[in-house]
Amino acid sequence: MYDEHVTTNDSWVPDACTLPTGERPLRLAEFDQFLRAAVRGADRVSAQHLRLRLAGTEQVEETARELTARESSCCSFFAFEIARAGSDALTLDVRVPAGHVDVLDALAQRATSAWERT
Repeated sequence: MYDEHVTTNDSWVPDACTLPTGERPLRLAEFDQFLRAAVRGADRVSAQHLRLRLAGTEQVEETARELTARESSCCSFFAFEIARAGSDALTLDVRVPAGHVDVLDALAQRATSAWERT
């Protein structure tokens, strides 16, 4: 069992993010919900590259594609790639430039926390 409380502290969100400040807690909550439901593991491939192993359902893939598309539109420094790793698994690769490693660190920590609580 895990704590359903969602932390909406967006202090780690960089100035480069163009999402209106008032919408950031909602997006963060969406990511947290997605991470809790979908992440099955996480690997830090490099300082600038995080690979999330996801459940392979159609719903997870659809949500991942929609959420990452919206995130890319406001935080263009993110590079997302979704790939099918088998009939029941997906991977979500997240890459950032060197100047945004701290944002990837925060995302990795959130993903790991969500995965470990399940």
